[in-house]
Parts: sequence; C-alpha cells; structure tokens
Amino acid sequence: MLTKAFIPYRGYYSTPFVRWQGTLANEHSIVLGANTSRRFFESRKWDPKKIDYVIVGSTVYQKQWFYSGPWASALMGAVGAPGLLVSQACSTSTFSIYQAGMGVETGMFGNCWTLLADRCSNGPHAVWPNPGGPGGQVIAEDWVMDNFGKDPWAGGAMIQTAENVGKEYGVTRDECDAVTLRRQDQYRDSLANDREFQKRYMFPVEVQVSRKKTILVEADEGVTTSTKEGLAGLRPILPNGVHTFGSQTYPADGNCGVLVTTREKAMEMSADPSIEIRIVSFGYARTRKGFMAAAVAPSAQMALEKAGVKTSDLGAVKTHNPFASNDVVMAKVMGLDLNGMNNFGSSLIFGHPQGPTGARLIIEGIEELAMEGGGYLLFSGCAAGDTAASLVIKVG
Repeated sequence: MLTKAFIPYRGYYSTPFVRWQGTLANEHSIVLGANTSRRFFESRKWDPKKIDYVIVGSTVYQKQWFYSGPWASALMGAVGAPGLLVSQACSTSTFSIYQAGMGVETGMFGNCWTLLADRCSNGPHAVWPNPGGPGGQVIAEDWVMDNFGKDPWAGGAMIQTAENVGKEYGVTRDECDAVTLRRQDQYRDSLANDREFQKRYMFPVEVQVSRKKTILVEADEGVTTSTKEGLAGLRPILPNGVHTFGSQTYPADGNCGVLVTTREKAMEMSADPSIEIRIVSFGYARTRKGFMAAAVAPSAQMALEKAGVKTSDLGAVKTHNPFASNDVVMAKVMGLDLNGMNNFGSSLIFGHPQGPTGARLIIEGIEELAMEGGGYLLFSGCAAGDTAASLVIKVG
C-alpha cells in the first residue's frame, strides 16, 4: 500500500479519442503527446522544468520510438528530466501510474509526469532479414493487426480469449448486447449539458493539417450508436460466439497525461486543494493461456486486499472492457453491480488507443468521485498475454 503518492486535482488530462484512420491518423504519437502536455502545462501555468522525471507509456512504435522518454521530456519543456518508456499492452497506463507512485513513495521522484500516448492508425510494418528463407524472403509483421490476431503463446486471437472465458462462465449473447447498450447509455451521460462531464478533464488536441492551418479536436470522434435491434441483427465474429462487432471495442488514437507527486506538491498544484487524490495500491494477475478476461477479477482482488478495501467500500468502478463479456465475468466473480460499473462510459464505447486507455478511465473515475464527495476508485483491465492489472485510488 502506498501512503505518499498523490495526484493534484485536475493535474491530468485526456485528449478526445479518435477512431483509427481518422483525424489523428498521421500524427506521431510521441510528438503529439508531448506537445499536448506542453500546452496543458501552459494552461495550468505550470513550469515544466519542475518535473524531475517522465514516464512515457506507449505500445505501438513510431519512428525513433527508441528515444521516447527523453525526447518527450524535451519537447514538453522538461529538458532536464530523464524519461523512461513503459510498454505493457493494455496495462500500460496502470503500470506507468503505479511506477510513478512507487518513485514518489521511495523519494526517488518529486514530480513525475506520466504521458500515455499511442496511435493505432497506420500501424507500422516491421521487416526482419531472413537469409535462410526462400530467395532471401524477409520476415514481416503488421505490428497492430498481427498482434491483435494472434498471441504467440496461446496461439489464438484476442477475440478468441473473450469467447473462451464467456463460455466458461456461461455468458450469453443477450448479456453482451445488454452490456453494450448500458455502457452506451452511460457514455451519453458524459455528453449531457454540452459534454459537461467530459469537459471536466478533456483537453483538446492540436493538429497541424498544413503550413497555414491548425485544427483543434475537442470531442471524441467515431463513436458508433447502437440499438437493441441493430445489435441483434449482427453476426457473431466467431462461429457460435457471443460477441459481435457491436460488443467489442475498436482501435483508436489519443493521449493522456497524469502528474504524480507528493502530498504537499499536489495541494500546491491542485485546481482545488480541498480534494485529495492518493494512489493506494496495485494488483496484477495472469490466468491460463487463452483466457485473458479471467485475469481481471484476481488482479482487482489483489489490489483491494493490499488496500484493505472491500467491494462494498467502493464508490466507483471503472474497467477497460475490450469485450462486453469482461464486465459480465468480473461482476459475477466479484459480486459487483454490472449496471453500476463504468458510469459515463468505457473503452467498449469510446475506443481503445492502447497506452492511454486506462489513464482516461482512471481520470473519469476520479472526476466521478469528486462529484460524489469522494471515495475509493477501483480501476481494472485485462492486457495481452492473459494478464490484467488494477489500481485503487482514494479521492477525499
């Protein structure tokens, strides 16, 4: 359990998420993320030179990704800060924020900025020499699609893992469709009153479309509205499966930033010093191969045990749910209210840019609790390789 790692209220942002091959499709994720962080610092009147370490969380490599940490630090104005690259599939945000918290807890860091940035659009194509191949043929990989389509250990696609877990726990097609519609309704709540909830944390991203033209992307792009009848008419992705393209997420582009610091500095840099946000605990799990969604509940249980918190103590639960069955199974195993999870939406609805997905959900959970007067937040999500990670955060 951590006692010294805090997040200033509004010391974070998420850009809108944009469906892949959309407005952000040609933006370099590290450059865009660093420039967005710099603009965010300017909006908060923060001196970036006070940041002493930067953790960049990213999963889809871009040109010169090798330099991600120190490069991003310099671009955002934290020229003297070293930077570290963390790549942990869909757990990247969770692990990055917790690592920042550990750095503060041990006194290693004072102000650690976590930048989570990915672009699934126009995914890279890797080529390796293969001198022994027929005619010297190369070994090639589509970084995004090939890895979505096959786990080298389990041997199947990610959707297959969801179907495996769904079958084991008796998840039905009707349950998956119902979860999708419920999460869609919750997402609509974030759009009410001219996107009042989203504007609490969402920061526009600036895109240079030509030498003379710059545009601001201020809201999510590419969110699809489903109906009960429309979902019922879709075919399962896999034969006899319970998931359709309507009940799974989709790749997206975007970035998030979160400052992790000491209690004193958090109060100093907070938009409202009366709101205290503390990173409490971390949990992780790995299940048997081909059963990714089954890892979420044990990772959440570990985080709760380390925090000394019960499910009944939770004020908000947010999940990364690439497949609708994730939430159904987690709720069954942990005795959670399926319809009460993921207020204001989830990655099932607004998309999954990989690295920043968890950070946006954590930020939304913090804002939800700030509106409700505080409480404990549990964030949990699965990740490639049949793993999962969770965080408990206290908002007081």
